[in-house]
Amino acid sequence: MNNRRLATVAEEPINEENTNSSRSNKKTWRKWIRNHFPHIFMNKKSHDLKILLSVLGCPLFPVSLHPKNPIIISQVSSSAQYIIQHFTAATGCRKLSGVVKNMYATGKVVMGLVDDPGSKSSASTPSSSVSQKGCFVIWQMVPDRWLVELVVGGHKVVAGSDGSVAWRHTPWLGAHAAKGGVRPLRRALQGLDPVAISTVFSTAQYMGEKHISSTDCFVLKLSAEHSDLAERSDSSAEMIKHVTLGYFSQRSGLLVYLEDSYLTRIQTPGSRPTYWETTMSTKVEDYRSVEGMMIAHSGQSSVIITRFGDNMKAGAEVTRMEETYVIDDLAFNVPGLSLDYFIPPDEIQKDFPQESLDWRSPLHR
Repeated sequence: MNNRRLATVAEEPINEENTNSSRSNKKTWRKWIRNHFPHIFMNKKSHDLKILLSVLGCPLFPVSLHPKNPIIISQVSSSAQYIIQHFTAATGCRKLSGVVKNMYATGKVVMGLVDDPGSKSSASTPSSSVSQKGCFVIWQMVPDRWLVELVVGGHKVVAGSDGSVAWRHTPWLGAHAAKGGVRPLRRALQGLDPVAISTVFSTAQYMGEKHISSTDCFVLKLSAEHSDLAERSDSSAEMIKHVTLGYFSQRSGLLVYLEDSYLTRIQTPGSRPTYWETTMSTKVEDYRSVEGMMIAHSGQSSVIITRFGDNMKAGAEVTRMEETYVIDDLAFNVPGLSLDYFIPPDEIQKDFPQESLDWRSPLHR
């Protein structure tokens, strides 16, 4: 298997300086990818689509549902406890906790790269150089097993977790596993799985109030532990921080906005360090009752990737991409769904031992 799949950090852009040309520092990350993967990127449309799928396709949530060092509930602020209690009551997930064993959802997406990082796109369709439509299906079994298939522009990306290993398969890189511990699928925490949302934010830090998306919200913060960040780092790329913020409506109690960001320091031998900061923000809306539980049925996600460092004479480089999505169908406790649905591909089980897992893609997302 190609050694490049095991090179650098999970879920972070590749360092463009890792080339044989002394002029590489002057090339943008897009040109670097084009030069190093000519068999993948045959034209700009295909190139942009693969970047979109790498970043927006199947991102993982920043933290695990089961932290290594669980916080004692008495250590969580009363404000945070109140917010989660309000959320569980508003969604109805408290009475269904332990009753729901699995979940199935289908939906549609529209994603694109935004030409002007400073422009504001339409609320319904991304303003971009390439806009692609697609669809996805999610299967999930409590607590840590999930599988998602997403098809956009003729390309199919599949990702899953069997509770021990999270993995992804893309047409251009094949199957590859996630580095670090198993984390939930971010799409499921965008209002699809209120039980998981209440679980993961039950130990969050209360950050105060903020008006966002025309809504007065309470803000809860979660941060990846240092040990988790270390597991997702290697000799050439160090993940410095990874945090997520959940915005819960003061009026309805529902999660209406989700934001996570991470910062990675990338440095190859003989070069100066480069920093990548990635922020993904999602507006969650259109809550509807499904079998007694309130589920969000649409939303818009925006990603901003900023690359900066002393070696960048032209200043920071910014890339922006956006996605809108809708949920067409959702059901709980689907008959016949078994553990066999979540078995990783053979190459994951044979070629990626636990100590060398890596989630690999052109932009590591």
